[in-house]
Amino acid sequence: MALIPARLGPYEIVSRVGAGGMGEVYKATDTRLGRTVAIKVLPAHVAGDPAFRARFEREAKAISSLNHPHICTLHDIGHQEGTDFLVMEYLEGETLSNRLARGPLPLAQALQTGIEIADALDKAHRRDTIRAGRLKTLRETVASS
Repeated sequence: MALIPARLGPYEIVSRVGAGGMGEVYKATDTRLGRTVAIKVLPAHVAGDPAFRARFEREAKAISSLNHPHICTLHDIGHQEGTDFLVMEYLEGETLSNRLARGPLPLAQALQTGIEIADALDKAHRRDTIRAGRLKTLRETVASS
């Protein structure tokens, strides 16, 4: 687990949400707008690579141009004291991976989820934001209704 400050710019860290291959995700409060956000902190070994940082910034700009109900909104990008981070929409709910670990989805829900994923991928692909093998912004939360 990375050691991050209690605050990154105007964002106050509330709690750790999870981790993956590209960093750790934290729940935070945007003190300017009074909203809850998700902050993804990039690992230092990746963020220290100038080529990766340039790619990271290019992709963040491309991703921020997407507006789709099934693609997580990117609000901000930041760098503070050697820590690079993305500020994204905070999504409540269970990840699709966790949901599938409990067993298969009912057919209607599986079809609806597949349609939503395909629609999001189509939007991103049409904007040349994704390429084969790179799906970083797809909203993976199953709506909790």
